[in-house]
Amino acid sequence: MKNLVIIGTVFPEPNSTAAGTRMLQLIDLFLEMDFKIKFLSAASLSEFSHPFDDDDVEYLPIKLNDDSFDNLLKEISPEIVVYDRYISEEQFGWRVAKSCPEAMTILETVDLHFLRKARENSIKKNGNLEHVEFITDVFKREMASIFRCDLSLIISDYEMTLLTEKFKLDASILHYIPMFVSEINKSTIPFSERRDFVSIGNFLHEPNWQTVLQLKKIWPSIKSKIPEAKLNIYGAYLPEKAKQLHNEKEGFLIKGRANSVQEIFEKSRILLAPIPFGAGIKGKLLDSMMYGLPNVTSEIGAEGMHGTLPWNGEITDDFQQFGVAAIDLYKNENRWNIAQENGYKLLENRFQKVEFAASFKEKIEEISKNLKPHRDRNFLGQIFQHQSLQSTKYMSLWITEKNKN
Repeated sequence: MKNLVIIGTVFPEPNSTAAGTRMLQLIDLFLEMDFKIKFLSAASLSEFSHPFDDDDVEYLPIKLNDDSFDNLLKEISPEIVVYDRYISEEQFGWRVAKSCPEAMTILETVDLHFLRKARENSIKKNGNLEHVEFITDVFKREMASIFRCDLSLIISDYEMTLLTEKFKLDASILHYIPMFVSEINKSTIPFSERRDFVSIGNFLHEPNWQTVLQLKKIWPSIKSKIPEAKLNIYGAYLPEKAKQLHNEKEGFLIKGRANSVQEIFEKSRILLAPIPFGAGIKGKLLDSMMYGLPNVTSEIGAEGMHGTLPWNGEITDDFQQFGVAAIDLYKNENRWNIAQENGYKLLENRFQKVEFAASFKEKIEEISKNLKPHRDRNFLGQIFQHQSLQSTKYMSLWITEKNKN
């Protein structure tokens, strides 16, 4: 059996974050390829960390800036090393290159951090996304990590196009693989048995918090037309500032962590997601399609998800139109049913596992068998591996020595 190491900034929490769900999907694909997996992280396990009960997946704690990592890696001797974000590659990539230079390296971008950060900065500066400044320190760091790795996984076709067309990256070092569904089971809960609006998102993720603030502005216009309706807002790691927005009289209810997304979504009638900025694929919107829940979202929310297919609800950045669409979907059963069916069609045409698993495995095998010529063609990757550009390596070595003394 082949060995694969995943180096994570955190242990996956699929019930807390879409990133956790995404990581489990990738782990399942690697298990299907007959890999034995070691998941390494300097973070602490929590009660919400996924409890692997598979003998082929093992959690192992590691330390930052410590030579014990090098010894562990040599002992495991992996054929493939996966970094779960560019920060993990920065911290451990040089050690991997030193300890097991023949291992194929993969960067799981989750989403393009530089894109999300650039949009956030634009919103804060200008209040809109018309003039986004991509070239920031985060851009340079993330792009350097992409070049240093043998392959980077891109979750959105929008991001794939951005990298290959705007920034001219060679597609051979990138692979598009979105979040996906293994099977589509249409919900049996009809329009008439669903009530209220819902929103969801881990509060540690800034776009989710900003989405709640957007909802606070939009909700009164919806509530005035549907007085009996409530907006139930769920999210892990609930901060005090979010709790203060809870208002029973307004029907604006902050609920905290969701125990079962399926249960909550299947009893709700509309998902509201006026996401002001972000990147990648929005897990909440994929879930809404899967559980037959129409939604109203922003252009950023739907980005990279529907292609030329109709959306399962409404897409708008205008607050007034957002409220009108939410009200109409909530009251109009025929429109609601059409939106629900659009969601199922989107899943069938763009997000089925069977459409991505084979090409993913082929890409991994192709690069693994031709690693040297693949690296030779990625000459920029070799440049970024050069010691004169590895400031993070020497900072880590300095901290390592400092800790020893």
